Amino acid sequence: MKKRKKSIKKVDKNSKYLVYIAWSLAIIALMLISLTVGYYFGIKDAKQTITPKQINHIKKAEKLPKIAVKKVEMQLKEVLKKGQQTYTSAAHEIEDEKLVNPPKIKEKKHVVYKHKPMLAIIIDDVQTARQVKAIKSLHLPLTMSFLPPRPARPNSAKLAAREKFYMVHLPMEAMNFHAEEPNTLRATDSQQKISKRIAFIKKEFPRVRYLNNHTGSKFTANERAVHRLIYALNKNHIHFIDSRTTAKTKVPEVEKAYGLKYVARDVFLDDYTNKAYILNQIKIAIKVAKAHGHAIAIGHPHKSTLAAIKEAKKLFKSVELVQVYKLY
Repeated sequence: MKKRKKSIKKVDKNSKYLVYIAWSLAIIALMLISLTVGYYFGIKDAKQTITPKQINHIKKAEKLPKIAVKKVEMQLKEVLKKGQQTYTSAAHEIEDEKLVNPPKIKEKKHVVYKHKPMLAIIIDDVQTARQVKAIKSLHLPLTMSFLPPRPARPNSAKLAAREKFYMVHLPMEAMNFHAEEPNTLRATDSQQKISKRIAFIKKEFPRVRYLNNHTGSKFTANERAVHRLIYALNKNHIHFIDSRTTAKTKVPEVEKAYGLKYVARDVFLDDYTNKAYILNQIKIAIKVAKAHGHAIAIGHPHKSTLAAIKEAKKLFKSVELVQVYKLY
């Protein structure tokens, strides 16, 4: 740019006048072209109601703007030849801008990726040794998300500690759900109460890096509550994965305000505990992964879910099945 500015300063006044003339002629040419186009469409509509003799006059008239445009173009070429050493045409300047600032291209539906599309399957509600054993017997890199310990399942944190990687499945208030877990976070909870609960989770699960919500349709739809939660999680270096139990979730807006990347579930596998249904949901999750390069599916340690995942091993060959930390 500096070299270009220096060269422009050296141009004499005559060259500048040539540029002004060139621009004027270019504008005239554009005006004539626009008049021609408007004239053409107007005449096209009118031809349906006029006589053959009038059509002959119109055809002669149609040639006039074209002739005028050609004359202007010839004059423009002569002017540009004289100032060619220093100036480029407006069209060239526009093309240069396109090269410097190329337009954003929308991603195509079918994208070729360097690596296999990645699919992470999170198994929620893990709380017993039997469930852990059943999940691990599949010999697949599934992500187990453990419910916090309570009297009915006091060993969930100890079971998680044996795994190289795990998540926590944190209970949050739902719109319509009566079988609430103990210490469920509520939308009206204070910052102090939410922060205290997250501190407890960090103490029980010291290596936790990712957490997702158990139920929580009412909590995650409340922007103030989500702000309090993300604040507490950030202080403990825990990432939140939105289970998307409601379409009204406020997590995307809040995480954007914090400068965080929004991560969420793409497919629920077992809304219905029917193996055929779950297999179809796995196929949908694989399609999403292929379309976007990655996807997250969520299921539960039901016999039908684990049986469907086992049966889908051949389907997983078209993607890379990974634990969720490899995605983000």
